[in-house]
Amino acid sequence: MKRILSALVVAVLCVATPAIAATKPTTVPGCTKLTAKAHNPAKVTEPKSISKTLPKTMSIETNCGPIVISLLSSKAPLTITKMSALARAKYFDMSYCHRLTTQGIFVLQCGDPSASGSGSPAGWQGYKDENLPTDGKRLYPAGTVAMANSGPGTNGSQFFLVFKDSTLDPNYTVWGKITKGLDLLVKVGDVGAYTINATDKKAYYAADGYPIQPIEIRKVTVK
Repeated sequence: MKRILSALVVAVLCVATPAIAATKPTTVPGCTKLTAKAHNPAKVTEPKSISKTLPKTMSIETNCGPIVISLLSSKAPLTITKMSALARAKYFDMSYCHRLTTQGIFVLQCGDPSASGSGSPAGWQGYKDENLPTDGKRLYPAGTVAMANSGPGTNGSQFFLVFKDSTLDPNYTVWGKITKGLDLLVKVGDVGAYTINATDKKAYYAADGYPIQPIEIRKVTVK
């Protein structure tokens, strides 16, 4: 995470023209100082069956404000069971949303405490997909909350928040709808993403990369 944070200092310098650097924002007003550190995913006991009582709401407290999700418990009960277990075990607390995509699709990806994009709960097996789009349009509307995966049945802890209508293959479990904080995500998307160039080690604006305005998940609760 040190590499990510230090890169923010130079991100605005590595653009095509000075005019772009002068006009493009690098922060979202209201966001506060970061305190989290990237770390190895914690070991959490994996639920083997669907909970009899499922929560209806997930609240994510971030350094930039709250994000509240209405949970689709009846449509994705296994996913809600797994994600609720992680939330109650504080698995997501003090972690970063590590990926932002602002072209083609519009998503902020979270749920990996290592901030590497490869982290998953220690010892968990991938679990099945649920509530996949079936209307043929492959549309994941703004406000959708869905699981990230690396193929069928590989769900773990990583998820993405859709901040503008996006068209994806219907391969990602839809398990929630954002009811508060969508405006915040749009602002994060407007600031943009960056990647580190392997040759000169500098940060450059990118359509898919680390969010320039870091989003730190401080606490996740379900009820």
